[in-house]
Amino acid sequence: MHVVAFNGSPRSGGNTDHLLTHVLDVLEREGIGTELVKVGGTRLQGCTACGKCVENRDLRCVIEGDIVNDCIEKMVAADGIIIGSPTHFADLTPDAKALIDRAGYVGRANGGLYARKVGAAVVAMRRAGGIHVYDSINHFFGISSMFTVGSTYWNIGIGLTPGDVENDAEGIETMKNLGANMAWIIKKIRG
Repeated sequence: MHVVAFNGSPRSGGNTDHLLTHVLDVLEREGIGTELVKVGGTRLQGCTACGKCVENRDLRCVIEGDIVNDCIEKMVAADGIIIGSPTHFADLTPDAKALIDRAGYVGRANGGLYARKVGAAVVAMRRAGGIHVYDSINHFFGISSMFTVGSTYWNIGIGLTPGDVENDAEGIETMKNLGANMAWIIKKIRG
């Protein structure tokens, strides 16, 4: 069993990184392998709606020169997928959106590559706008026929400067519960 998490934050060691680490730590303690992939700040090309993924059906996006095809391979191989993003102007980062769009189109064009996998959104925010980010990520899971995992509250942590989310006790507890819930459902599905 394996979960891959994608960090859409351009900031290394930022609040999204902190939140994802809490989730992944619990998954590892539950015996589930994890991998954290940084996509934020890598300047992913957005989807061009060229339709080549539908035409080729080769499990790849025709756009080369970034890590999206590697990310798609990791998604296909994983039992669970986490997408994390900070809140930028009440939305997810452009790199996180590019990953969702391109991986989503490739997944749908190839017969539903992510169907029945487990998905979870993780969002860092300063004050507001995080619910929109949370919804946008979860829409990817829904349209991909995935099972979306929640926690004891929305999967959101509050903080501005790097590490501030560590002061959000409820947010950290939410991430730990998210990890436990994700482990539970993956074990039930794959068990």
